[in-house]
Amino acid sequence: MKKISPRVVILFLVLLFSCSLAWSQQATLPELVKRVKPTVVAITTYDAKDEPLMTGSGFFLSPGQVVTNLHVVKGCTRAEIKTLDGKGRVYPIVGTLAVDEEGDLALLSIEMPLDRVHIIERAKTLPDEGEQVFVIGNPLKLEGSVSDGIVSAVREVPNVGRIIQITAPISHGNSGSPVFNLHGEVLGVVTLKVSNGQNINLAIATERLVDLKPAKLRPLSDLAVKPRNDLADSMYLTGLESLWLGNYDNAVAYFENAVNKNPKRAEAWIQVGYCKVKQGKNQEAIRAYQQALQLKPENAEIHNKLGDAYYYAGRLREAIEAYMEAVRLRPDLAESHYNLAVAYFESGNLDMATSEARILQRLDKRLFDKYVRETIQG
Repeated sequence: MKKISPRVVILFLVLLFSCSLAWSQQATLPELVKRVKPTVVAITTYDAKDEPLMTGSGFFLSPGQVVTNLHVVKGCTRAEIKTLDGKGRVYPIVGTLAVDEEGDLALLSIEMPLDRVHIIERAKTLPDEGEQVFVIGNPLKLEGSVSDGIVSAVREVPNVGRIIQITAPISHGNSGSPVFNLHGEVLGVVTLKVSNGQNINLAIATERLVDLKPAKLRPLSDLAVKPRNDLADSMYLTGLESLWLGNYDNAVAYFENAVNKNPKRAEAWIQVGYCKVKQGKNQEAIRAYQQALQLKPENAEIHNKLGDAYYYAGRLREAIEAYMEAVRLRPDLAESHYNLAVAYFESGNLDMATSEARILQRLDKRLFDKYVRETIQG
């Protein structure tokens, strides 16, 4: 039997102690809840007669600014927040600073002392499937309620971003609630509950918040619900709702109607292409992405999606060309470098695959690890 070096034993014990220490220092769920709860607010909206209209949730993105779902404040004439620190205090919502209709997000301006604000910390990476999460919000007017669960899936919705499916129980009033990881960082914004499913609740990843930048302050009355005269726009938004749920068959019907009504909307062509790939109709997807590129030829993400359609159609050479164009337009687009590395690997060009993998390693460690698992280790 080979004798183990004392130096190796000592190193092992040091590592074991370090891991145990790190584990013991990790905050418990009650400690995390206590820490992050002051960053969350309850929202109440009122109609023109000053009668309560809807309740929701939100969180501080920066001093005097709260993020929530657009549908929470849409149609109201007045609204207020209540903080969840101590006994809580009520402050008026002055108006909106930014609105994101496709992402169902609104950035609200709050009239309050800045020293009362607790800023939330956003996660820098997407969660893993199976990762534990918790939600704090205002379900059924039960302010500051906590629920927990896991991440069931992370899906993509083109032009919207990543959608995080969670098992944490969600009820009316949770719209706009933050989804936290076990580091106390916010991963997403609760946006939609699937009424005909069990524990199928959705949040939009916080990466979408990067584009929610403060602009001109507008009164809440500007968000009054108005009938849509643009049928194509209505079809598109309805398709997005189905796409959030992963219902590609239903979604593509709305998107195809949208492009029939308005063939010059590139976003709708992108969604048609995305749904067609999911349906396995890759040739139709290729044609849809080509239509989108006629409208936006310099859009790197469309080239990347076109590459996917070629890839799944078994046309590797054309997939590589599309991915290369995406990289040329957006050298920092990690997903395109990942796609290129995989396509080169499958085509037998290992030198180019390695070159792309090195770039990917610098841009996105998680995607690089995925590439290693799926190719080299697979």
